[in-house]
Amino acid sequence: MKPFHSFTFLLICCTFCVFSQENELYLQAGSLYDSERNTILKNRVIHVKDNKIFQIGSPEILPENAVIIDLSEFTVLPGLIDAHTHVFFSQEPQEDFAEKSVSTLTLESTALRTLRGAKRARSYLDAGITSIKDLGNSGLFLDVALRDAINEGTVEGPRIFASGPIMAAAGGQMYGVSHDHQELVNLEYRIIESVADAKNAVREHINQNVDIIKICADNLPNNIRLTVEEMKAIVETAHSYGITVTAHSVTNQSAWEAAIAGVDGIEHGFILADSTLNLMAKKNIYLVPTENSRSYMNAYYTLAGRNPAELSWLDNYFNKSGERLNRAIKSGVTIVAGSDNYTYIQISAGASSKDMLRAYYEAGMEPLDILQSATFLSAKHFKKEKEIGILQEGSFADIIAVKGDIEKDFYNTMENVVFVMKDGKIYLEDLD
Repeated sequence: MKPFHSFTFLLICCTFCVFSQENELYLQAGSLYDSERNTILKNRVIHVKDNKIFQIGSPEILPENAVIIDLSEFTVLPGLIDAHTHVFFSQEPQEDFAEKSVSTLTLESTALRTLRGAKRARSYLDAGITSIKDLGNSGLFLDVALRDAINEGTVEGPRIFASGPIMAAAGGQMYGVSHDHQELVNLEYRIIESVADAKNAVREHINQNVDIIKICADNLPNNIRLTVEEMKAIVETAHSYGITVTAHSVTNQSAWEAAIAGVDGIEHGFILADSTLNLMAKKNIYLVPTENSRSYMNAYYTLAGRNPAELSWLDNYFNKSGERLNRAIKSGVTIVAGSDNYTYIQISAGASSKDMLRAYYEAGMEPLDILQSATFLSAKHFKKEKEIGILQEGSFADIIAVKGDIEKDFYNTMENVVFVMKDGKIYLEDLD
């Protein structure tokens, strides 16, 4: 063995120093969205070190010879958050949900399902969505595995907040499955059989390191619900471990019972009475209205082989959903943006997800309020408002830029994403 010369040691030390230096750059923003205060600031500079924001200030903070990305012609935002996704499940418009669920569980291997889910997850970054809340229909904790793979850099994708299998009453949401084959349901849902079982289910999920618990307050079109006592047991156990609980709810009765049980959020909430909305506001229970825009519904029914112009009930659907959303806002309920778009309409999952922004805008929400719902307010209900959904010192460098006027041409501007950074890494830079 050759002697270890001091020159060699010096060279190794110098090389280590070069490669261990922090990655450091500056983003020069023409406009910057302050998601906490819900306002647009002008002419700001964001100093990024490694995967965090080190400083935000005026152009005077720029040092000589700084590495600068010029975003002075654009509006810079925190990375968007979709608070209701299902990246491990997809169906065509003409397919039945239960039949597709059974087909997925029996004809699609776990490996293939995971690879397809990973591809769908990656597409969110292309759309400027840097975090998602993935809420079940993901087999037995495949969402947790994908989250961990993304976090360790094995695959690329958004930050995932994973729920694991949805907790539900018998049958889950898979209608029509015969009694002889109910074991298939257990591959997709955690069926709750009693109050004691409800507590144990939460412990099972926490042992698998989930980020959030999702329950089905109702199972429509299966006409059964979790009891208030079962939901209370889930909520109390989850809260004792610092984990939040969100509830799928279609009917007003199930939403009211979930609110009484103490859940943190209501997903969908398509039918909500004013009394339920007032209770939600009083208990600080957020609402994730999973609405779709007119253009989405037109594409959906066209692909399903139907003429949207002949569906007279669509106008009533849009009127009802807009009216419900505005009643929720008027009642003081926090709105958190979520898409629930798992149907393939011949665009990527990420692109389809952004339809939620159009839907809220068509329903009458103001542009900046929509952005706050898709950034700061969403992060706040993950208890992550100091880390994501915000641009401030110490937050993760999840940053996007859009081209256009957000307040005057909201949706076209939000579609025109020119820059995406997640965790300090640039995924899109199309500034020409």
